[in-house]
Amino acid sequence: MGETMALEIPEDMGDLFYFSRRAMGDGKAMAWVYRPKCPECGKAKMGKPVNEKTGRAKIRAKEYVCPECNHTVPKEEFEETCQMEVVYTCPHCGKNGEAHTHYKLKSFEGVKAYVFECEGCGKKIGITKKMKAPKKKK
Repeated sequence: MGETMALEIPEDMGDLFYFSRRAMGDGKAMAWVYRPKCPECGKAKMGKPVNEKTGRAKIRAKEYVCPECNHTVPKEEFEETCQMEVVYTCPHCGKNGEAHTHYKLKSFEGVKAYVFECEGCGKKIGITKKMKAPKKKK
């Protein structure tokens, strides 16, 4: 990747909602979603509610909460406003590139995936959930 990257690769996983590194045939991708600031107070970054007993974030929470002002937003509504950033090597044309896409799973070749387009060849590329492979065309 000889060009200068416009996207800033995250250094602290605590700033992220999502991070993934995937091999996709002859290509690869690294994708992440930064935790945005609270839309209400703007002081803290939104996150999942914390379990008072364990002090850890609830795994399957249905909402996101600001730790500063306790502003709550439903999960689906909040995730639709988040942007995923991707640095990739296209499995179709081999070009290195960067992309932005919505943090929303879509149907892609028979499985749920975060989908973006290659800036080189224009073909769609999907980042699937772990251990899920796109279905082969017959």
